[in-house]
Amino acid sequence: MKLLQFPRPAGAARRAVLPMIALVASVAWAGPSLARAPDDEVFTRTLIGSYLAGRFARSEHETDNAATFYRSALARDASSEVLLEQAFLMEASEGAWPNALGFAKRLVDAQPKHRLGQLALGLAAFKAGQHETAAKHFRAASSGPIGELTSLIARAWVEQAQGRTTKALDILKARRQADWAQFYLQYHSALIADVAGRRGEARAAFERIFKQDSRTLRTALAYARNAAAAGDYTRAKTILRAHLKATQGDGHPLARDMLARLDRGEKFTPLVATADAGLAEVFYGLGEALTGEGGVSIGILYLQMALYLDEDQPFALAALANAHEATKRFERAIATYDRIPGGSPLAQAIDIRKAFNLNSLDRVDEAKSLLEGVASRNPRDVKALDALGNIMRSRKRYDEAIDYYSRLIGTIEQPGERDWVYYYQRGTSYERLKRWPQAEADLKVALQLNPEQPLVLNYLGYSWIDQGRNLREGLKLIEKAVALKPDDGYIVDSLGWAHYKLGNYEKSVGYLERAVELRPDDPILNDHLGDAYWQVGRQREARFQWDQALSLSPEPEDAEKITRKLAEGLPAKRQASAEEAIPPPPDRPQGRSAAKGADVPLPARRAVK
Repeated sequence: MKLLQFPRPAGAARRAVLPMIALVASVAWAGPSLARAPDDEVFTRTLIGSYLAGRFARSEHETDNAATFYRSALARDASSEVLLEQAFLMEASEGAWPNALGFAKRLVDAQPKHRLGQLALGLAAFKAGQHETAAKHFRAASSGPIGELTSLIARAWVEQAQGRTTKALDILKARRQADWAQFYLQYHSALIADVAGRRGEARAAFERIFKQDSRTLRTALAYARNAAAAGDYTRAKTILRAHLKATQGDGHPLARDMLARLDRGEKFTPLVATADAGLAEVFYGLGEALTGEGGVSIGILYLQMALYLDEDQPFALAALANAHEATKRFERAIATYDRIPGGSPLAQAIDIRKAFNLNSLDRVDEAKSLLEGVASRNPRDVKALDALGNIMRSRKRYDEAIDYYSRLIGTIEQPGERDWVYYYQRGTSYERLKRWPQAEADLKVALQLNPEQPLVLNYLGYSWIDQGRNLREGLKLIEKAVALKPDDGYIVDSLGWAHYKLGNYEKSVGYLERAVELRPDDPILNDHLGDAYWQVGRQREARFQWDQALSLSPEPEDAEKITRKLAEGLPAKRQASAEEAIPPPPDRPQGRSAAKGADVPLPARRAVK
């Protein structure tokens, strides 16, 4: 258990910490004389300073800074295998291959079984046409489940590069692999057969994979292109339509684009046409899977290996940009998106992702301008307008958000079930502006379109109760939302807070405790639980929860109210009886709404999502 944990700085402050760590460590290591140095060289003059700064930069996913610091540290202790490994990993994660390969050679000399070092050297040998050397490195990289799988598939592509298709396919059948690995083995068996011109064999393999999972875009495209390359456009269209049906929604732009091209009678080649592209596909596929499962650091390294072989591979670039987004390196994500070749069907989706990254960097006007351009070029496509509305809503610019959602809704001829979200988003924006009639109308439409949507059930139900109207119906809506999403802390909080507003304090405590258990880091949920504790006579626990709420950085106006409650407590309120917990529909308004100055702010789950 950690007794002390330093807060992590953000943005420019975080970047400033890196040299400061090195400076402090340098002074501690080398004595007072270094403290007098006025220039930046002091930051990297000592081994310990560079090492600690490198570790911190790596923990913040600042691999470019980490690479610089580890290089500096390694220059002072060239024999350290720890520093050598870290320098290699950071350089490879940055795609700085001249440096990375130099470190990989030294690392493998020291640790012949180092998996990632051997993979990097194998890729370099393959790229240079040294196939036997590449196979030797890939064979040495077979430690661990991921290493064994990567080694097998990479060696198969080395054999295919030499025209030995039968041996390549035999390698992929050679050993018993775990069920999760079978997908990759079968997929690459199909690709190798396709590259070799064994169309029927490839088709049979693709069909087996597609029957197991028709949702995966890459396998659907590969199977459809196999059929189209053989002239079977009917089968290719059937494959793509089955994929789009399985994924629901509008589907991926590349799948839609291929359907349109098939309709135009365009010619197609296999998805992977060369052994070089096939080997790049190995590292792209595993890299994307690893980042998706939480292994972002190793996933990024695999994606960089794919791009070392094929620097313009759009899928690998998009996956790398997604990984940068996951680590909040938004500028790096934008730069990676910019590397994707223009004119791609992905262009609109890329611009929308870039806009969200710009918004995360507080460059809202740039994001807005970019999306306005997308919307003007695609007036019937709702995605850019939806993104504009969401960004404005996240910035509490609700009037602008309403304008964009209204433009979007105006393009929908006949609203369907999946359109509920647009009415919900506009309705919540109206509610934030205290324009309740319009908000209620939109929320009701959203509920009509999708009666099982917990967000709508929760928002509408709570709003009614908060205003003292439709109490019985409102409570039923929230109870249904909790039944649908019992592990959503915000929705559970709504039910607890609804009981609190109805005066049923004992019952509210149980739900609010559960909400805080689910979302312990939310200040408003902790505040609500404190209020409920106070009303049932548990004042000491109430003050603890209010104090906890203050420590979680609530909004300034909320912090002021919590501070006042810590000093003065709450006025006692009468506990509702079981019969009074859900009063009959009132003839006149009861209770006070937040719009009229309720003592406690709206719950966190009312915030924009």
